[in-house]
Amino acid sequence: MERNLVKTLDDMYAKEGVVGCILVDHSGLCLEVKGDASSDSAGLIAAISSLVAKLEPKSKAPIISLQNDSRQCIIHRKGPVVGAIYKDIST
Repeated sequence: MERNLVKTLDDMYAKEGVVGCILVDHSGLCLEVKGDASSDSAGLIAAISSLVAKLEPKSKAPIISLQNDSRQCIIHRKGPVVGAIYKDIST
């Protein structure tokens, strides 16, 4: 499973504009991190995913987008794993 996580992370990180990504479990344990992402955010990412999913519990897992002037953070849960992708949008 670890090999699959590393490949998934590498594939995400290779996309244009991506500056960092992190994979966490549903409890907030950091599974993998790459680039300009911090393992310190693992618990927050899992919590945001869980809380937003409660807004519409009968729907599929939501895709959450947080954005400021220069960066975007996209959070999505697939099964027991939550992924967050950080993108540079300043250009």
